[in-house]
Amino acid sequence: MDSFIAHTSSPGAWMDLSARPAQLVLTASVARRYYLDGKSKTEIAGELGLSRFKVARLLEAARMSGLVRIEIVDPGTINIGLSADLQAAFGLAHAVVIDTPGGDLGTLRRDLGQAAAALLTEIVADDDILGLAWSRAVSEMANAIVGLPDVPVVQLNGALLQPDTLLRPGDNSVDLVRNVTRISGGAAHFFYAPTIVPDPATARALEKQPEIARTFAMFGSVTKAVVGVGLWAAGESTVYDATPPSLRRQLLRRGVCGEVCGVLVDAAGRPVASELASRMIGVSAAQLRAIPEVIALAYGTARSPAVRAAIQGGLVSSVVTHSSLAAALLSQP
Repeated sequence: MDSFIAHTSSPGAWMDLSARPAQLVLTASVARRYYLDGKSKTEIAGELGLSRFKVARLLEAARMSGLVRIEIVDPGTINIGLSADLQAAFGLAHAVVIDTPGGDLGTLRRDLGQAAAALLTEIVADDDILGLAWSRAVSEMANAIVGLPDVPVVQLNGALLQPDTLLRPGDNSVDLVRNVTRISGGAAHFFYAPTIVPDPATARALEKQPEIARTFAMFGSVTKAVVGVGLWAAGESTVYDATPPSLRRQLLRRGVCGEVCGVLVDAAGRPVASELASRMIGVSAAQLRAIPEVIALAYGTARSPAVRAAIQGGLVSSVVTHSSLAAALLSQP
């Protein structure tokens, strides 16, 4: 059976072609050469003695009549429609939306990590410098990467261990960078320091340490980065969970909505200056915005306001997420 005569969405147009057998055969011949044989319009025109414009009109007639049916096939876990809608709605460089249900967070983080690993493998080039900020999902991504170009990898924030991560030795900011450079073969730029220190003076002193200063000097060279996004709520941000309750409430009253790499932002994505922010060891809001592409691994529908804020504030330019969070982002005015 001819693979082109499979479906018609325009019966009237199809009957017109059927009533003109010579035109039907010519149209099918042009379509077969173009869609199945991969020949250009110019090549087809030369083979059949037609003008290039005639070939273009015949191809259009083949589509309009239903002689040719073009389908975009969903490959499985990636929701193509939501990915395209999210990318267009927020002007993102890349958007990948997976259809994994959000009930089991471990499975969701693993699937997001695999999708992000595939995206990173696809878009990272030899001349890139990759920045990584630890989060649970970014850690899953690192575990899923099987190949990268020989690129340097830069640690973007200090270590912030939580009780559940203590169960997994080596799951921290330093080892995140080391694990990825074992795959890429590039240079590893890392430092030993916590994300949050007791006071601003300690933060400034640590940043002058040679190891930390050398890594911080690389921030301006990073071309692609991968980060997590946290909502300013219990269990939704490792920074929130590591902050004393009184300070959490104070920052909430000051309008903090979420955090990206320890950068606290309000609902519009504006950085919120605070004593806590001055005690952070890691990339600043200005440095994060200067990175050409920042990919956020975002999960949990509740985090929708924080993800939107991160995008609107220019801290994030690409997103890997799941369908329920993507739908929540698209439903907000």
